[in-house]
Amino acid sequence: MKTTIKVDNVKCEGCASTLKSKLADKFGEIEVNLEVMPREITLDIEESKVEQLHEALKGLGYPVSGQSFSFMEDSTMKAKSFVSCAVGKVDNFKAK
Repeated sequence: MKTTIKVDNVKCEGCASTLKSKLADKFGEIEVNLEVMPREITLDIEESKVEQLHEALKGLGYPVSGQSFSFMEDSTMKAKSFVSCAVGKVDNFKAK
C-alpha cells in the first residue's frame, strides 16, 4: 500500500539520496518530498514492514516525526543524519 511518512532531520538532496539508496533494497523505490516540513517520504510498503522501516530510518538518523527520544538518542540521530547527508552528497557527486 502507498504510504507517506513524515521524517525528521532530512535537510537536502544529500539526505534524500541516502534515504533512496540505503533503503531501496529492503523497501523498494522511495520518493522524498523536500518541499514540505517535516520532510515526507512516500513508498509502496506492506503493513508488516512499516516498523522495520521506522527502525531503518532511525538507524540512518532520520526518525519518524513526532517520536520522543532522550537527549542522548536525539543527539545521536542528528549526528548520524549529518554523516548520512554527507555520504549522500558524495555519492551524488561521484554519479555525475
